[in-house]
Amino acid sequence: MGKATRDAYGEVLQEIGREYPNVVVLDADLSQSTKTFEFKKIFPDRHFNVGIAEQNLMSVSAGLAAAGKIPFASTFAIFGAGRAYEQIRNSICYPKLNVKIAVTHAGLTVGEDGATHQMLEDIALMRALPNMTVAVPADAAETKAVVRWAVGYEGPVYIRMGRASVDDVMPEDTVFTPGCSTCLRNGTEVTLIACGVMVAAALQAAVLLADAGIEARVINMSSIKPIDEDAVIAAARETGAIVTAEEHTRIGGLGAAVAEVAVQYAPVPIEFVGTQDTFGESGKPALLLEKYGLTAETIAAAAKRAIARKNEAQV
Repeated sequence: MGKATRDAYGEVLQEIGREYPNVVVLDADLSQSTKTFEFKKIFPDRHFNVGIAEQNLMSVSAGLAAAGKIPFASTFAIFGAGRAYEQIRNSICYPKLNVKIAVTHAGLTVGEDGATHQMLEDIALMRALPNMTVAVPADAAETKAVVRWAVGYEGPVYIRMGRASVDDVMPEDTVFTPGCSTCLRNGTEVTLIACGVMVAAALQAAVLLADAGIEARVINMSSIKPIDEDAVIAAARETGAIVTAEEHTRIGGLGAAVAEVAVQYAPVPIEFVGTQDTFGESGKPALLLEKYGLTAETIAAAAKRAIARKNEAQV
């Protein structure tokens, strides 16, 4: 088990702070949790705590961006994407300002904080906004790669991170490129496309499927918007069946983005692993993932259903 993506975020902020004097970090009274407090120790004059006022967090970030700074606005996903949606839409995305919205504590793995804090709709919200790039790194190495790319990109970026530790699945020298995915395992019978914490689960599912004689391709789709259309089309045409997996509602997230591409260019059976139009609840992260069907076993079962549908269509 590796470290949490929020921990990697805190580490890479210190690195880019030294390299980019225009980088500033803003927080909404959660610097210990979002891991921006270490940046504050090194660069106290470039860290701003706006208090428990997330709408103001985004507005101040927009103003700093308009003044030539590169602001990283940090808070929990529920507050960043939810409470401050209007400010993100009108003050950041509409003028296409250079604000990096780096949220932590997304998804069910927030755990004991419960339904009110388990943001399961943010990918859908942010993906719908014009000018917004949406990234969901799979592990610590990819988190650092996403942040390093974001600091050099001119425009709004939404980076979704988690509270719990995750398995390391990407190499330390990984490079993030928007609109590009990473194939982590080759296969010819079905493709598993996942993001975030579910990438490790997809790899585990591929092993379960291999034990059953099924070879599954595994794709880490960390770039949700823009999405890697070529990879989706190739997966559809070459394997004939797709399963998407995300720590997010099935509505409007990764699965929807993949389906939009497939239905236009290469329609194939698709199964969606995600939360079922429901809120979460308080509990241990691993138990919540199991209860809500976000496991390797669930992905493997979905893959078998997708293959069965493919075979039926070929008869």
